[in-house]
Amino acid sequence: MVDNKLQALLLERGVSQELLNKALEYQQSLPERLESILVNMGALPSEELPSLYASYLGLPVYDPVAHELEVDVAFLNTLPLQHMYAQGTLPFSYHDGVVKVALLDPMSLSAIQLWQLTQLDVQLYITEQRNLDDLKIRIDGELQGINELSGGDELARLRELAFGAPTVNLVNNLIVRGIKLGASDLHIEPVAGRYRARYRVDGVLQEGDTIPAKLQLAVISRIKILSGMDIAERRRPQDGKIETRVAGVELDIRCSSLPLGDGESMVMRFLIKSAVKFDLEMLGYESDLIAAIQKDLSRTTGVILMTGPTGSGKTTSLYSFLNQLNKPDVKIITLEDPIEYQLDGINQVQVRSEIGFDFTAGLRSIVRQDPDILMVGEIRDQDTARIAMQSSLTGHLVFSTVHTNDAPTTYTRLLDLGVEEFLLNASLVSIMAQRLVRTLCSHCSVSHSHPEDILSRDDVKMVQNAWLTQPVNIRQPKGCEKCGNSGFSGRMAILEYLPCDEGMQKIPKDAAFLTAAEDYMKLRGFRTLKNDGLLKVLKGHTTLEEVLRVAG
Repeated sequence: MVDNKLQALLLERGVSQELLNKALEYQQSLPERLESILVNMGALPSEELPSLYASYLGLPVYDPVAHELEVDVAFLNTLPLQHMYAQGTLPFSYHDGVVKVALLDPMSLSAIQLWQLTQLDVQLYITEQRNLDDLKIRIDGELQGINELSGGDELARLRELAFGAPTVNLVNNLIVRGIKLGASDLHIEPVAGRYRARYRVDGVLQEGDTIPAKLQLAVISRIKILSGMDIAERRRPQDGKIETRVAGVELDIRCSSLPLGDGESMVMRFLIKSAVKFDLEMLGYESDLIAAIQKDLSRTTGVILMTGPTGSGKTTSLYSFLNQLNKPDVKIITLEDPIEYQLDGINQVQVRSEIGFDFTAGLRSIVRQDPDILMVGEIRDQDTARIAMQSSLTGHLVFSTVHTNDAPTTYTRLLDLGVEEFLLNASLVSIMAQRLVRTLCSHCSVSHSHPEDILSRDDVKMVQNAWLTQPVNIRQPKGCEKCGNSGFSGRMAILEYLPCDEGMQKIPKDAAFLTAAEDYMKLRGFRTLKNDGLLKVLKGHTTLEEVLRVAG
């Protein structure tokens, strides 16, 4: 039974009596606590839990500004800190046998038992995830001797500012806003004597907030500390990673700093595991291309290549292929730089060029592991290309990416790298070029006011006659609250598929190859990138302007 005090506190926090009653009904059949059910229902923000627990149990709240870190290294070294952090608890003060600890969930029996095992006098303080993350960073800094870095008073001042409440709140707000916008990246960069924040939403940058002058260096320093970079280094590029939880969402943030003439540019790439759907239809692939790809995926040998610029969704598409092939009787190894998403049941290897473990060295190593399927993040040089091709001839199915503008040009690129034509003809299965176009908002898009202007185009007529199997539905953006008044929400893939079959093998790889390859694609009934985009315009998924911007 739930006591009246908790119910009263929930009602005070805006939970309606109707939703509370519904949650109580759910609780009869669910082995969950009432407040957790309400959070999952969307009736109670997860950010309300710390104050709810504090009021319900009469416990104090941990405040990173008000509470100094008062634990010595010797005491910290006696504790299983990583395990404690995983259970949602960490110490912040220890004096005379009394330890004060920050705790996410006072109902967590495993977290309480961890402290009971220490046989210390424990005082519990309720906290929220971002403050626990901040405490972990402060503890890590204490253990690593972060306060003894060279650089004198300036570095000490920056560290102090980086942990100050204004900086902590600003960085947290920038990240939370990016997640709410559905941004893929947050850019913080100097411009005209100030720092600005910009978000990349659906592939397009949009202006964010200007960072106050007094917090500019502190914000950059805080991101560096959070991501494990060196705050004293401002002359060389650095990379780092933040693993955190925002509004109940598991989030990896890839951070990259770049020294500029008037400061540093910091880019934070948001990787939300739950947001990625490794499904070809959801990515926007047309049914005829899915059928061709499925046939390729049924093979046990050969090389399948994905090509396109950075940010065109190549890795997500390759993950989608691997996700279909990931079965208990199949061994899959990937070689990536970086590993963007963890895939259960797949062996993922991180490239480390700084120690000589590049794609070439890594590929030589993983072929000795007896895999059935290999994925190489990118083919950058002759050795990697040749080993990948040769691996396919010795019983492996190989996936990889190449940076070219379209599918036929991939042949030219690989030949320029020094791969022999016979090796390409013997190993390649198919090449796909991909781009991402913004999709119209499903809540506010309207029928196009002048569809005849689009239907009169020769290229649109050709696509309509050759591939459209449903009524024309040309739409245009309008804008609403759901899409931030942009008229677009999300992105989908447009694809160019080139089969590397016997007919393609017979085409000479000479100066006339690109034209001949395009003609062969038409003969086989496969679309170019632009044509695939125009098909999506006719189906009402995107706009002509968007397709021409991306693949025109």
